[in-house]
Amino acid sequence: MLKIRTYPDPVLSRQARAIREIDRDLRTLISEMFDTMYEGRGVGLAAPQVGEGIRMCVVNCTGDSDGELVLINPVIVEATGEATDEEGCLSVPGVRSKVIRSERIHVRAYDPRGQELELEADGLQARCIQHELDHLDGRLFFQRLNEAARMAVRRQIKELEDEYKDPA
Repeated sequence: MLKIRTYPDPVLSRQARAIREIDRDLRTLISEMFDTMYEGRGVGLAAPQVGEGIRMCVVNCTGDSDGELVLINPVIVEATGEATDEEGCLSVPGVRSKVIRSERIHVRAYDPRGQELELEADGLQARCIQHELDHLDGRLFFQRLNEAARMAVRRQIKELEDEYKDPA
């Protein structure tokens, strides 16, 4: 199992770098990330959350193996609509809040075989992908909150900051 980095770990606030080569090590990381995500009862996990500053995430909103999705160097090409729903994050334990995101997205990425893929997503899958892509840009969900919502979680965020121990 990989160690999930928690806020305010510096790796979570850095822009991840593009992946140039899909090799055996990356495929191993993908497998370990799925195991770690399932162990943490998450529906998505981005590489920076396990200390890897690369543009890759794993997602499974269905809970079965057919729902597994790997996005390497993902880009949202188009986003439409607006939806508000509650989110949490394995890297921000104990904090949940309603977040506004696009309702539908069109994503372009590469799969673990190096094949380009295009994906239309809506609902929970669109929300999850947007959440994970935020991680690749060094952004956490609570940074998207309006001032009133941030005030509501400020104490929990401060506790995470006070409890943080640098893993280095």
